[in-house]
Amino acid sequence: MTSRQQILNDVRKALGRAPGQPPAAQPQPRIVVPQISTEDRIRLFQERLEVLGGKVHRAPTYAHASSIVAGLIENSTAVASNALALRHAGITSLPNVSSGYTDEPSLRAACTTAPFGITGADYGLAETGSIVTIAAHESRLVSLLPPVHIALLSAHRLLTGLDEFYTLHPLPASKSASTVFITGPSRSADIEMILVRGVHGPRVIHVIVIDEELI
Repeated sequence: MTSRQQILNDVRKALGRAPGQPPAAQPQPRIVVPQISTEDRIRLFQERLEVLGGKVHRAPTYAHASSIVAGLIENSTAVASNALALRHAGITSLPNVSSGYTDEPSLRAACTTAPFGITGADYGLAETGSIVTIAAHESRLVSLLPPVHIALLSAHRLLTGLDEFYTLHPLPASKSASTVFITGPSRSADIEMILVRGVHGPRVIHVIVIDEELI
């Protein structure tokens, strides 16, 4: 008996199987979507994100969200994605907010110099305080490169967690080449085991949860 066969026989024996016996059928995946009210989802989302150092704002309408954004950026500059939510809120028309880039070099240059990046969020996950962007390349740059990321999230798009997301989108790659889960500000503890923010992305993230549904 070869060494390979001996190793496999030892593994089978440890698993309680005989040579040639097929493995047992795999258990069916268990996906559980909790029944949680919208208000409880928002409360849980805020709790989980703020534990990670993120900041949550509440807006009754998209117009109110625009005023929150204006207050956050004040006299600074920002670059915005082409998300429908931002256009609906009028954020792309705010002073000092640039958007609508058609070529990557110009967009990248704007994102590397702007203190704020503003995007929409396709979904939120209450259990982890995450936002989800089923993103185009443009959205990834805007959310990743500026030091502060501001995201607009409709309360109607706030899910309980990953189980609910994958129930709605079992194959997200069929919709986009990139599905990004963003959970709080960027952080790393690789250097001397000291937690440092902003190493691989924004140091600060603001999520504006909007009660108004975007139709």
